[in-house]
Amino acid sequence: MHSPAPRRTLRFTFILILAALGTGLAAVGGWRYARASAPVNGPIIVISIDTLRADHLPAYGYQKVRTPAIDRLAQDGVVFERAYSHATQTLPAHASLLSGRLPFETGVRDTLGFAVRPGERLLPQMLRERGYATGGIVSAYVLRKDTGIDRGFEFFDDEMPPSSPERAAGQVQRDGADSEIIAEHWLDAVGSSRVFLFLHLYEPHKPYAPPARFAEYAPYDGEIAYADEIVGRLVRYLKTHQLYDRSTIVLLSDHGEGLGDHGEQEHGLFVYEEAIHVPLLVKQAGGAGAGRRVSDPVQQVDLVPTLLDLAKAPVPGNLRGRSLKPLLDGTGHLPEPTIYSEAMYARYHFGWSEVTTLTDGRYRYINAPREELYDLQLDPLERENLADDDGKASEARLALRGALDRLVAGKTIELPKRVSADVRERLQTLGYIGTRTDVMTSAGNELPDPKDKREMLGQYRAAVDLAGERKWPQAIALLRRILRDEPALPDLWDQLAGFAVRAERYDQAIDAYKHVIALRPSDAVSYLSAANALLKLRKLEEARRYGEQAASVAGEQEGRLRASAHEMLANIALMRHDGDLAREEADRAHRADAAVPMPAYIDGRLLYDQGKYADALPLFEQATAALRKSKDVHIPELHFFTADTLGRLERYPEAEAQFLEELRYFPQNTRARAGLATLYHATDRADDATRAVADLMRITPTPDTYALAARLLTTFGSRQQADAVRAEARRTFGPPRTAARP
Repeated sequence: MHSPAPRRTLRFTFILILAALGTGLAAVGGWRYARASAPVNGPIIVISIDTLRADHLPAYGYQKVRTPAIDRLAQDGVVFERAYSHATQTLPAHASLLSGRLPFETGVRDTLGFAVRPGERLLPQMLRERGYATGGIVSAYVLRKDTGIDRGFEFFDDEMPPSSPERAAGQVQRDGADSEIIAEHWLDAVGSSRVFLFLHLYEPHKPYAPPARFAEYAPYDGEIAYADEIVGRLVRYLKTHQLYDRSTIVLLSDHGEGLGDHGEQEHGLFVYEEAIHVPLLVKQAGGAGAGRRVSDPVQQVDLVPTLLDLAKAPVPGNLRGRSLKPLLDGTGHLPEPTIYSEAMYARYHFGWSEVTTLTDGRYRYINAPREELYDLQLDPLERENLADDDGKASEARLALRGALDRLVAGKTIELPKRVSADVRERLQTLGYIGTRTDVMTSAGNELPDPKDKREMLGQYRAAVDLAGERKWPQAIALLRRILRDEPALPDLWDQLAGFAVRAERYDQAIDAYKHVIALRPSDAVSYLSAANALLKLRKLEEARRYGEQAASVAGEQEGRLRASAHEMLANIALMRHDGDLAREEADRAHRADAAVPMPAYIDGRLLYDQGKYADALPLFEQATAALRKSKDVHIPELHFFTADTLGRLERYPEAEAQFLEELRYFPQNTRARAGLATLYHATDRADDATRAVADLMRITPTPDTYALAARLLTTFGSRQQADAVRAEARRTFGPPRTAARP
């Protein structure tokens, strides 16, 4: 007979296991409920990869590039297969995705001449109020603080690299790897996991120049691979610091890229799928929803309410978007939205019609002088325009057109604000010409359809690319060809003039500036630019007239411009050996803008011209010290004359620093570069001298600079090199026209 003891023991053990299992299941259920209901306390990170088409990522089915870091985010998170942008330019799109509101609500319709409206609240402000540390790091000049996109960030880094020899206006973008390092340093410094980080990468925006290790891919895809590598570095940092699992990471883009699909290589002109379909990946804390794919249409303005919902923060009632939490959790669907997008580039920069669109679950309606309708289910590449069809397509067109009309009813095409010459010149390197204000009141359907102008825009962008390679004559020729057919585009004339100045074709520059003035007579910058070109040709009286017109047009309201005009007039007076007038104009410049130390500079120049170098130096140093207090004010040749004076006083290390400072702000200053080469030769730094001469020809490749380089090499005793330079000049430019000026 068996004892009951083992049976009781077995039963007791079984009961304990059941109890433990029940407790465990209850704990799991409670943990799941707690995780679903608890606010996000770990880092919230938004990674914006500029100009990234969704259909060029493996996570969206693309096979021609490898993106292991983004693939892993997709595996660990939720992939939204149909996410759309609201604008096809960087600044307007980012204003919408950080505000939760559409472009006509944020007040940002274009990259040039617009800023976020003062009363507009952005996501970092809302999260900061919930106790989050907020940091933003951007990689492009178009998202600088002046645009208001920094609102609400305790830390915001928009510092671009200093001017390089290849770009006279300074860099307009920062390597994404450098931005990622700054992000890591900020996370280290904060010392808390309750942070909101916004990291913007400018790859793969044009120009496509991926590192050589990605040469196996097409250039655009190579930049995507590089962006992925940068994302991978941030993910490694988060994992190393035990933050990855606790982080909510959003990876998205501001807009796509044309790549020739509808005749546009870049972006800004059209609102087809390649331009507005963007990636959206959301990796939640704890891996919630990992591997889920959502086919519901969503939009950029959904980002703000979604992150606020996850953080259990109040969601303002004026937002256009909806929280995507039900889609993230898989607990339900949301009503199908009609998604608004716009392309205003053509309107603001060329005076053509803007293009707007509404996209629903099936159709896309495009409002343009010739309207378009596409069935995205049957025709995802948007090849067959159904706008003239009868039947169901006609019903969809009328419904979407009516909805679009109601959405934008009463919304005006705002005028852009005037921007400085420096801002305009920097953005010109990205293909942004200045804004048109003469067509703002015209109805869009009365203006040219951008579809008819895409070839011209392609030529313009090709000219910008040529200029980026310093192929000035070819760039000039292409712009002149465009202007024969489109002569009423003042900013194309302005850009032509700028290219001509770089090529030292000052007669062509003056002619182009005169066209600008005829089309835009109230623009003081154009008078100043014309005066400067005339000064190069020593046409002093005509230069003086344009300088005086610039001062008059600038008026009392534009102190900086008026100061620049009087600065120009002071330099003209110096060239005419009129010291009294030079001092008067310097005083006027300083009164117009107290940050401009022209009186000290002019007094120093007058002493310098008399050979009184020791007396001139303290005045130059006084002026340079004053400039250090204001990073936005620079006086051409101040650092050059300071350097030359120091060199004459045999203070060579200080002279070198001042030459380099001049070239930092004015890389095209050939006198400064020649002075630097001479200093290197005089201090027995032969290799540095040779490099400086090579830079002279590389940075400003003109007949005059080649002739100057040959003279310098001859002076240095390098006659064979000088002969080689002259031979190259003949091959490149033909027989010399005139002797180069010293």
